Amino acid sequence: MTIIEETSSVPTPRSGDSDTTPLLEVRDLHVEFHTRDGVAKAVNGVNYSVSSGETLAVLGESGSGKSVTAQAIMGILDMPPGSIPQGQILYRGQDMLTMSYEERRKIRGRKIAMIFQDALSSLNPVLSVGYQLGEMYRVHEGLSRKAAKAKAIELMERVNIPAAKARVNDYPHQFSGGMRQRIMIAMALALEPDLIIADEPTTALDVTVQAQVMDLLADLQREFNMGLILITHDLGVVADVADKIAVMYAGRIVETAPVHELYKRPAHPYTRGLLDSIPRLDQKGQELYAIKGLPPNLLKIPAGCAFNPRCPKAQDICRTDVPLLDPVTEQDGTELPGRGSACHFWKETIHG
Repeated sequence: MTIIEETSSVPTPRSGDSDTTPLLEVRDLHVEFHTRDGVAKAVNGVNYSVSSGETLAVLGESGSGKSVTAQAIMGILDMPPGSIPQGQILYRGQDMLTMSYEERRKIRGRKIAMIFQDALSSLNPVLSVGYQLGEMYRVHEGLSRKAAKAKAIELMERVNIPAAKARVNDYPHQFSGGMRQRIMIAMALALEPDLIIADEPTTALDVTVQAQVMDLLADLQREFNMGLILITHDLGVVADVADKIAVMYAGRIVETAPVHELYKRPAHPYTRGLLDSIPRLDQKGQELYAIKGLPPNLLKIPAGCAFNPRCPKAQDICRTDVPLLDPVTEQDGTELPGRGSACHFWKETIHG
């Protein structure tokens, strides 16, 4: 399902402006779910930003808070059991959490669009893809059915769907998984947003199709100079696409880094574990590495560092004190740009 809302009557600057304000900035965001068993703290003080033309990859295991943060940005957690007790979500410097419902609608879809991970269940099975793509133009821009259909064909061609004119009347089940995901990308692009949030866009696709979808996203981002937030659990997917990475665990960001710096020298034991679990050709015949244990129950997050029950470097302080996301430095104290680690012993990880 792609979030699409009505167009905004207020023009906003696109890429190339001299304004240095981040396109999107999340500050100290907290998200909770109130259940019969207690309060599940899904997001616990997340901070990140993304600018025009920049790709931020948000990584972590299932349940780390990646998708919930994105849903909070899109404004689809405003009803119980979900709540946002604290934080800011700034679009071009304006806090969307303090906006009226109508003001926020003008941003969602038009300025910020989201691609959800399950294309088959997100598309209506009884409507043709052309109808679903054209509906946005009919509803939001008042185009006729004929003009909207022509726009739908243009979108399908833009995302490299072969024989778009012949296939515009086909139904979702008549397309492969990769083609359906391209249609979802086309829907997100329809209103030319400033920012796209792609939630696990390559889930359930084979490796070749994954590469094609990621290349398509990268090409479209360059063409429109959009910001892109890529949510994934797969470090292998983002190596050639992302500019910077935020690693999440138990609702917190535990490491930030430029993409290639993180691959070369991780500064958190959890990130090191994720990297070590990637299959490599030089490990043929060896048992794959896996991080011991399971992610914590969000109703009962461990005291101190949430990763401490699974961490090979955990010490007493890790079980009592929550580590802050501190700047990462070289051994001589020189700060490494864009790098942070929420670990009491990050120096041993990056320099050890």
